[in-house]
Amino acid sequence: MKAEVKPRIELENRTKLEEVIPLDTPFLIFLDPSDLCNFQCKFCPSGDKALLKKVKRRPGLMDFELYRKIIDDLCAFEKPIKVLRLYKDGEPLLNPRFPDMVRYARERGCALQVDTTTNASLLTPELNLELIDAGLDRIHISLNGLSDESYRQFTGRKVNFKKLVENIAHFYDHRKNCLVCIKIVGDNLTQEEKDRFFDIFGNIADRIFIEHIAPCWPTFEMKDATPNPTVGIYGQDIREVMVCPYIFYSLSINSDGKVSLCFLDWARNLIVGDVKTEHFKNIWNGRALFEHRIAHLRKQRKEHPVCGACGQLTHCSPDDIDAFADALQRKLLAGKQTR
Repeated sequence: MKAEVKPRIELENRTKLEEVIPLDTPFLIFLDPSDLCNFQCKFCPSGDKALLKKVKRRPGLMDFELYRKIIDDLCAFEKPIKVLRLYKDGEPLLNPRFPDMVRYARERGCALQVDTTTNASLLTPELNLELIDAGLDRIHISLNGLSDESYRQFTGRKVNFKKLVENIAHFYDHRKNCLVCIKIVGDNLTQEEKDRFFDIFGNIADRIFIEHIAPCWPTFEMKDATPNPTVGIYGQDIREVMVCPYIFYSLSINSDGKVSLCFLDWARNLIVGDVKTEHFKNIWNGRALFEHRIAHLRKQRKEHPVCGACGQLTHCSPDDIDAFADALQRKLLAGKQTR
């Protein structure tokens, strides 16, 4: 097998956040080209049309001119952000301008890495070459089954699994410098199915991994999927975390331009700005985000109606700054007074 068995995110050699907070330039920006999805996965709120209607979320595609404005805003930071992730709630490849989005970000140099997450069902040889030529640095592929039938049961859609594998193999064979990472959730797979996953994809990926089910989305109840009660998404220990590390190094921009505190803000209950009317740098340094950070450092996360119900921190977060909360709070408050 050519692929390295390794999670899609970097768990080793991570920056010690307690040593660099507050950040003048964010490390990671989630930017959603599309919060539409062609699947209806039972574990994901984006596939539940009735639920989205209930919370008044109107899925759509990001306008390319708005996208250009955002990328230009990101270029105003003193240095490039580490990762621009062209993904949040939906399937990015539904946006017909997606290759242009990759290319524009690479040409402007606003990020050291431009990547995306996709279910890969829309990949074709032609699109593969467009994405690679545009300069995509990394593609995270989330599998939802190992056969036509398992895809139908899990996503509610008809997928030609053989063709899906062929298109992923084509991307891998022509990838140039683009890293191909493939993962599947394994809690409901038999050992035979896990072996088959490695057999099929082990030679058409750079990284490959079997994850565990995790209760990521706050205030959303997964259907027909039970979170693993013993280990986190990457097999790590489950632990209680009071301070969310993500809000200190990342922000998320929805397809309509509204900025969410968190990439898991599926119901748009954590809006801290709008890039249609504000410069992104002002949002990053703004009052709304500052107040959320201080509340977390004061160990008030559990009191928040959304953040208090988040399972991402217990099951998925690779960072923990709880022990440094008091010192970081003093540092942020002192910095605010000098501005």
